Amino acid sequence: MRYMATYDLMETMRNTNQWLGASALALASYPAFAMFPNPGLAWMAAWGEVTERTFSRMVMKPDWNIPPFVGSNGQDRIVVEEVVMQRDFGDLLHFRVQGRTTPKRKVLLVAPMSGHYATLLRSTVISLLPDCDVFITDWHNARDIPVSAGKFDIEDYTLYLVDFMRELGKDLHVIAVCQPAPLALAATALLAEEDPKAQPSTLTLIGGPIDPSAAPTEVTDFGHAVTMGQLEELMIQRVGFKYKGVGRMVYPGLLQLTSFISMNSETHFNAFRDQITRVAMGEAHEHDKHNKFYDEYLAVMDMPAEFYLSTVERIFKAGEIASNSFTVKGKKVDIGKITTVAVKTVEGSKDDISAPGQCVAALDLLTGLPEEKKASHLEEGAGHYGIFAGKSWRYNIRPLVLDFIDDHEKATPPGFRKRGKPVSDPANMNVAV
Repeated sequence: MRYMATYDLMETMRNTNQWLGASALALASYPAFAMFPNPGLAWMAAWGEVTERTFSRMVMKPDWNIPPFVGSNGQDRIVVEEVVMQRDFGDLLHFRVQGRTTPKRKVLLVAPMSGHYATLLRSTVISLLPDCDVFITDWHNARDIPVSAGKFDIEDYTLYLVDFMRELGKDLHVIAVCQPAPLALAATALLAEEDPKAQPSTLTLIGGPIDPSAAPTEVTDFGHAVTMGQLEELMIQRVGFKYKGVGRMVYPGLLQLTSFISMNSETHFNAFRDQITRVAMGEAHEHDKHNKFYDEYLAVMDMPAEFYLSTVERIFKAGEIASNSFTVKGKKVDIGKITTVAVKTVEGSKDDISAPGQCVAALDLLTGLPEEKKASHLEEGAGHYGIFAGKSWRYNIRPLVLDFIDDHEKATPPGFRKRGKPVSDPANMNVAV
């Protein structure tokens, strides 16, 4: 598998299907055919439209498209994206709110590098913007990174987080979602020992595999069932000549997407069949539910091979974070060194990716942190996606996280939402303060 030919074969298959879809749509849309009405042409055009859109999205990075929101003075607040730090494998991105003068909670969202772009957290960003000054880790597609940029494994990821936290300075609140939770914990511990003044005020870990063995899932079972040699042979490919990262070893996004779809093939088949029907009947539109979901779901990115392999080997197989034996550049990172950063964990009772028990295990590792600075929350009925982007996040978890931030904010600016009256109407939760 570790050859350019296999990578290019997958891209050729994707490109061919995109071309077939575009050709079918163009052919069935010829004005001359309108003189001879035929329902078959409508179905052919619908199949072509859905097929072309589907396969083209697999190589496109989605736009953030953050909409304006209404400020406390009734004026629209326009959101502008700006790069604060630019690095080879990822940038520190800031969502600057134009016209905002009242200080807000400074929040760093640590996005996962797990096959999808950071835009997967778009709804999370939108929900936080009225109340927070939001930054995010915007990871790059490995196929677009030249080999000359070097490697990028979980140690490099951790050091990136350290640099981002140092850049943002004091009174920072870090929220790590899913895969980066253990590495965000390690980065905080590294700062606690080397640069205490750069530590964040709070660290919220959402659905992350701190101790994968605490509650086994299909993901953890797979990690233990295969050897590293098998994993490297089956999953790793070399980027072809079409992209800037030619020659780089990666875990291809297309390969991961194939695995995702095969796990629920019947559900996806029905979704696309129904969408073709809606297009043929004239009932679909550009931003309907199907397109909104699959435009994001199908947009996949390649991961550096060393990052993927080191995650499986050191986080899942060896459990280095769970056993507090993680090292960066040969130096042990002692999680017990965290003594001032308030830490909160969030889990979903129906999370089948990071099952309940995996994330809350972080609190047991914080041996130097007072109990009053530890907190945890288990959201009943919530799955993996729901705890950071669904209704559970918007209605229950988000207010709890903001309360946790306020409780441990070192320099609370005026105008912050205070703990007190519970939100009874979900519609009120997006009102800026």
